[in-house]
Amino acid sequence: MATVPTFVFVRHGQTDWNVEGRLQGQRDVPLNDIGRAQAHRNGEVIRDRIPEAAGFHFVASPLSRARETMEIVRAVMQLDPKAYDVDSRLLEITFGELEGLTYKDMESLEPGWSSMRHANKWDYLPPGGESYHMLSDRVVAWLATLQRPSVIVAHGGVGRVLRAHLLGLDKEESVSADFPQDRVFMWQDGKGEWV
Repeated sequence: MATVPTFVFVRHGQTDWNVEGRLQGQRDVPLNDIGRAQAHRNGEVIRDRIPEAAGFHFVASPLSRARETMEIVRAVMQLDPKAYDVDSRLLEITFGELEGLTYKDMESLEPGWSSMRHANKWDYLPPGGESYHMLSDRVVAWLATLQRPSVIVAHGGVGRVLRAHLLGLDKEESVSADFPQDRVFMWQDGKGEWV
């Protein structure tokens, strides 16, 4: 694997659909007040603990929850909130026809769905959607183009597959692991840590 530049990865703040347990995917769901507070907290952490990040390249997923998170982070860092790039390769995994449904909804519509999905979550392909394997291919291809230290704001699925790739984690475990919205992940010198 080629050397990956330093980056700080921020998952967007909480949305009402996160709270309700809805499959959000690429639906453009806005942050809620807790999500805005999480973004503010993450901006403070980056400003105070990684001050050199003010000179990094900034890039976000085009979905509004990621863009608003980025703008809050940049404002807290006393940077122009709108001065960042957007890259569609950082979009969240799409759950296709399942977006907007809860796990309970899915189990009611298709009994046994949850067991089937969790038996091989990495390769599970929802109708009209993409698998984590497909998401990983997209995100790893994007990572190969990363040329300079960056602050990235994207989604839980994107963060999970990035960590799995960089840290050599078990794929099935990594896509089921929690990816907090109130912490940042930093990759530097071939090592990753939560900040």
